[in-house]
Amino acid sequence: MKNLFLSVCAAAVLASCGTMSSASASKVGKSQPSLANTKWTLADNVKGKVPTLHIEGDKINGNAGCNNYFGTAKIDPSTGDFSAGQMGSTKMMCDNISVEQNFMDMMGKANKYVISGTTLELYKDNLLLLKFNKTE
Repeated sequence: MKNLFLSVCAAAVLASCGTMSSASASKVGKSQPSLANTKWTLADNVKGKVPTLHIEGDKINGNAGCNNYFGTAKIDPSTGDFSAGQMGSTKMMCDNISVEQNFMDMMGKANKYVISGTTLELYKDNLLLLKFNKTE
């Protein structure tokens, strides 16, 4: 009985991880607005400094919650493809280093993006990884 309960709980958690709104789901892999010269702030509430994403041409940078990071991006608005590469960062130790590690891991896994108004969502195929709000 205990194993059955754990299996049901695990299935529920996995199903919730991949949940997207139907509006976003229908836009993944389709033409998107350009990300050129835009700035974003992570929409989730996190402990410490909120991660950011700045896109300037084929370069990206920002703060991952503790350290500043930088890298390159391949972005194709015609297909909604997104990939971050050649990532590097400063190496300070902070209290919320797990937030930073998770953020950088998700950035490296993202392969699609969707823009809805002032919101940017990064996906791994159809799985929502990160959600950002546009900043000035």
